[in-house]
Amino acid sequence: MIELLSEPFMLRALLAALLTGFAAPAVGTYLVQRRMALMGDGLGHVAVTGVAIGLLTGTSPTWSAVLVAVLGAVLIEVIREGGHTNGDVALALLFYGGLAAGVLVTGLAGQSAARLQQYLFGSILTVSRTDLLVTAVLGSVIVIASIGLLPQLFTVALDPDFARVAGLRVRFYNLLVAVLAAVTVTVAMRTVGLLLVSALMVVPVATAQQLSRSFRGTLALAMSLGLLAAVGGLVAAARLSLSYDANVAPGPSIVLLSLLGFIAAWPVGVLARRRARLAAPFAAGQADVRRVEEQHAHVHGPDCGHPAVQHDDHVDYIHDGHRHAEHGSHYDEH
Repeated sequence: MIELLSEPFMLRALLAALLTGFAAPAVGTYLVQRRMALMGDGLGHVAVTGVAIGLLTGTSPTWSAVLVAVLGAVLIEVIREGGHTNGDVALALLFYGGLAAGVLVTGLAGQSAARLQQYLFGSILTVSRTDLLVTAVLGSVIVIASIGLLPQLFTVALDPDFARVAGLRVRFYNLLVAVLAAVTVTVAMRTVGLLLVSALMVVPVATAQQLSRSFRGTLALAMSLGLLAAVGGLVAAARLSLSYDANVAPGPSIVLLSLLGFIAAWPVGVLARRRARLAAPFAAGQADVRRVEEQHAHVHGPDCGHPAVQHDDHVDYIHDGHRHAEHGSHYDEH
């Protein structure tokens, strides 16, 4: 195992996994906050056409996939902002049209389905130095933008109306997130594949949300969990391949390891939320605090005509928005 990890191709794969696992959840955190967790999956379908165009023209499939995915992301954002009733149908047509066109163009390029499968399900062990350089450059851009513009991107994702009132260019930042998601999809396609990239963008974020209560904490933890899942899944796949003399693909191993992390963190999150509710059973500003607002001579009782709320040891009467309690044979005013 040590000898395998020291091989040049394995070192390149480890570096690619590290970069991808660190960058993908950074953008995925904003997509989850905006309730667009499946956008990465749709962009993966669109990027298939870009890969096919690269194979047909003899250019780099990575750069052609970046170009097509960015165009698709911009179109998706325009459709989403339009708010049309049939917007989801338009997105579905775009997603499946991209996948179908990619398979068709790949055939026209004279390439086999096995060639396209490298990009659909990942082929991290075949990453070249050029691929690693491209991954490093694009991954760095994704991480720097996601962290450097955190206040603006978070505000736009949380409350677009408030962000607009505050003077932020909401459309620009929405487009920026969409473009970053498109670039992330193409960066991760050699690691986990275009059909599984959305899992690496979303699952670490969902796991981090179980353990963190702040957005910054979720972002940092999601990036750390993505890194561990990517590197751990690659090592696990290599170990299983050696132990059982099998061909275990790293991409599915990475995704399954991420899912196992979520399964382990979910009970912890449920317990933490339950303890938080028990510690603060009332929402902020709704605590059951009784105050003396004013004194008046009216005595409340069963025949006073005001609504009564029965408790175990007393009866509360509601009058003028204030609560008055009857204890035994006398009445206390709160």
